[in-house]
Amino acid sequence: MRKSGQMGARMEEKKKILAIDSSGLVASVAVICGDELTAEYTVNYKKTHSQTLLPMLEEIKKMTELELDSIDAIAVSAGPGSFTGLRIGSATAKGLGLALEKPLIAVPTVDGLAFNLYGVEKYICPIMDARRNQVYTGVYRFRRQEGQWELEVIKSQCAVSIDELIGFLNEAGEEVIFLGDGVPVFKEDIAANIKVPYSFAPAHMNRQRAASVGALGRIYLEQGKIQTAAEHEPEYLRMSQAERERLEKS
Repeated sequence: MRKSGQMGARMEEKKKILAIDSSGLVASVAVICGDELTAEYTVNYKKTHSQTLLPMLEEIKKMTELELDSIDAIAVSAGPGSFTGLRIGSATAKGLGLALEKPLIAVPTVDGLAFNLYGVEKYICPIMDARRNQVYTGVYRFRRQEGQWELEVIKSQCAVSIDELIGFLNEAGEEVIFLGDGVPVFKEDIAANIKVPYSFAPAHMNRQRAASVGALGRIYLEQGKIQTAAEHEPEYLRMSQAERERLEKS
């Protein structure tokens, strides 16, 4: 019986996940098999995600001889983030999920960003530029539980003003690491108003990565947090600019 259980655990570890993140300026695709990163293709440049995601996936397929039928689930950065980017990522994941009859794993964008700093016990604060002096953000840290690091959510992902976020962090009184595309935008505000020790994540950790989405997605898969492709919808947190303008006119 023990041998059978060990075999089952090994089989669970070898679940293959295709991960997609197009929630911000970065386009990223990755394949994770068990606890190994098989491939990751990340581009932080000017092209739109509609031009990059599928060619990036095709390149990974060629380089790793990946058969899409062999994947067990598709993890996608589910928002918040760029409205256009989220729609492209969601449509890509839904299309693949429907065609392959595979489940989707919706990974909150800010949680995925925080997962870049796996094992960090300081406060982790991803910030994405949400325009109008607001950020998409959340506050996290890792704690050891039974020999493993678990992501603890201090403040769930939300859209708030940078002043409100800094006020929350000052009141918490904990050292904090910032990351995300909001850092260049709000770096001066942070420096002028933060009252706790702080730092900024280095280049290889400070933007969205499909590998982090896939790694966190693997945990969600083990917990049964999946949905069908038909069920999946992005989580915007805010109305789009077009929706706000229609509301103002009405």
